[in-house]
Amino acid sequence: MNPDLAKLHPYPFEKLRQLKQNIDPPAHLEHIALSIGEPKHPAPHFVTENLIAHTHLLSTYPATKGTDLLRQAIADWLNQRFKLTTPIDAENQVLPVNGTREALFAIAQCVIDTANTNPLIMMPNPFYQIYEGAALLAGAQPCYMNCTAENDFLPDLDSITDQQWQDCQMVYICTPGNPSGAVMSLEYLQQLITLAQRFNFIIASDECYSEIYFDEDHPPPGLLTAADALGLDNYRNCLVFHSLSKRSNLPGLRSGFVAGDAHIIEQFLLYRTYHGCAMPPATQSASIAAWRDEHHVVENREQYRKKFDAVISALSDTLRPVRPDAGFYCWIKTPNIDTEFTQQLFAQQNITVLPGQYLSRSVDGINPGQGYIRMALVAPLDECQDAASRIKQFLS
Repeated sequence: MNPDLAKLHPYPFEKLRQLKQNIDPPAHLEHIALSIGEPKHPAPHFVTENLIAHTHLLSTYPATKGTDLLRQAIADWLNQRFKLTTPIDAENQVLPVNGTREALFAIAQCVIDTANTNPLIMMPNPFYQIYEGAALLAGAQPCYMNCTAENDFLPDLDSITDQQWQDCQMVYICTPGNPSGAVMSLEYLQQLITLAQRFNFIIASDECYSEIYFDEDHPPPGLLTAADALGLDNYRNCLVFHSLSKRSNLPGLRSGFVAGDAHIIEQFLLYRTYHGCAMPPATQSASIAAWRDEHHVVENREQYRKKFDAVISALSDTLRPVRPDAGFYCWIKTPNIDTEFTQQLFAQQNITVLPGQYLSRSVDGINPGQGYIRMALVAPLDECQDAASRIKQFLS
């Protein structure tokens, strides 16, 4: 067996399952799950109809690179959404993937050079655990960058030494962030890009929450926006990962893409050809329909706005949650230990949230997730309102 498998940590939801083990919540209360970031809004009808209408394509093998039409639909969306003055080239700078999760893992296996004596992959802390697992199984060392309230829940780039940047081969970032919802500004992203050009490391920007925001006039910037503004017309060392899971409420479709540096895309395509992960033809057709429509995305955002308004208002005098910059998570400081809060809330109110410490690692004696919970406002509005009412009762 691969000895690096032994380095993997239990997944957060396995820890959560053990935390809740042997607890019998009140039977008269319906369970409300706010722990997993799985969208619960209905899938767009026109996308499901498109998928059904193209099931006859299951009789053909798909190309790993995807169809020209899909790549062009993705490139058009990127160029319009992020207002790129140097347009992304659909032929050489876009690659469809089966959701961002598998691509974020696979990119590390593709690009890490283990001949380097100390290859580092940097990542925010707290983080999406795929980043860590990808680093370990690629033979690299995870380097955790603490994200605390003091630095607006963003990694402190100035605290990283030149030697660490020198050893760094890739940086995972997530903007808007999971779990905090913090958005990296254009200036912040440009600072990171400048470091990537100087020290020659790759930036893998997980932007799967980019289309859930609260001000229609101010969508979050992305890594490609920042590179374009710097005049980096080849997007060197820059990769962005996007998905239809959150944007279009299609987590089961497993459809996303990676775009950016044409040289890395070329090598990633080679890797994926052997990896055997081509997107099914019917999925590609449905994805084209989704990327070409914005109306359902605007409606989706409005539903999340209503849920945040309700929950923040209800809990303003107790937990005092703060509306995030974007995304659908509430990252809330707890009045006691986050695991105890989670356990007691489940035991008394049959509500499941996720302890923050399960999403982070201790660095220099600090676990930046400790003392927080992540609440995913993915349930329908009435359930979120009910959850807020129960939490208020729990705290009183």
